[in-house]
Amino acid sequence: MSRTVTVGLDGSPESRAAAEWAAREAKLRGLPLRLVHVWEPVPQPMAQAPLLGAETQAHWSERSELGAPPAEGWGRIPREAAEGLRRRHPGVDVAMEQISGQPMDTLAEAAKDADLLVLGSRGLSGIGGFLVGSVGMAVIARTETPVVLVRSGEQAADEHEKDPAGIPSAATAYRPVVLGLDTDHPHEAVIAFAFEEAARRGTALKAVHGWDLPPYFAYGLPADPGLNAELGRQDAAVLAEVLRPWRQKYPNVEVVEASRSGSPANHVIDASREASLVVVGRRIRRSPFGAHIGPVTHAVLHHATVPVAVVAHD
Repeated sequence: MSRTVTVGLDGSPESRAAAEWAAREAKLRGLPLRLVHVWEPVPQPMAQAPLLGAETQAHWSERSELGAPPAEGWGRIPREAAEGLRRRHPGVDVAMEQISGQPMDTLAEAAKDADLLVLGSRGLSGIGGFLVGSVGMAVIARTETPVVLVRSGEQAADEHEKDPAGIPSAATAYRPVVLGLDTDHPHEAVIAFAFEEAARRGTALKAVHGWDLPPYFAYGLPADPGLNAELGRQDAAVLAEVLRPWRQKYPNVEVVEASRSGSPANHVIDASREASLVVVGRRIRRSPFGAHIGPVTHAVLHHATVPVAVVAHD
């Protein structure tokens, strides 16, 4: 299958926001956009239930006995979504596909043929974070394709600097791309993804690393400013060395290095407030015992205020 940006679509506000973001990303990459609409066949006990309402009966009766939707008379959600995306994003080749099955299995399988998979993430009103559902977390943990989570309500202007009058605008420069970087185990796939995204947007890359506080903090002992400063210098030097070859490879990307003591997740989340995109990594663990995403990535997914890209690595 040809390279695509693929988005999971179910008609919810968060999936519609994800589709709009995916269309913008497809245009940046010069790739077609693939809408994947997954529906779960009606369970057999429900199909036999005599008390289904007329609307529900009609809804399910449109499914074929082979488990696939008929060619006509079904698919209004993805069809209308595709038509709207074509109007709003001229030049982007938009295709849609309807698949029967379990969403987490189907989307993980669809991601294998994509350059990027985009999913929606529901906003948590008043909490300042976002809810990544079980399907999204399962798909992230099961695919080696980069996955981007987009919050409900995300707008194109949110990715850009405000105009001179302080008004949100999609015509201004992009905000920086933020990279959560583990300098102890830097991974090329994660760093390369972040630099590519910054280059596509013509914006800066802000590399954020958090280093552990000295042990005396845990025991309530007096702080040693000299030791803190030396640890900070050492960590900043390591961060600069990790990024040095990437600066050479992407000379047109401005790089901002942020080495700070304390929680890496908190620093990335703080930086996300002024970013267009956050990039974090996930170690691939081929284990049968549940999902493994990592504590930093898990925290960023739930609390970053912009789209988050999760890039799998060995």
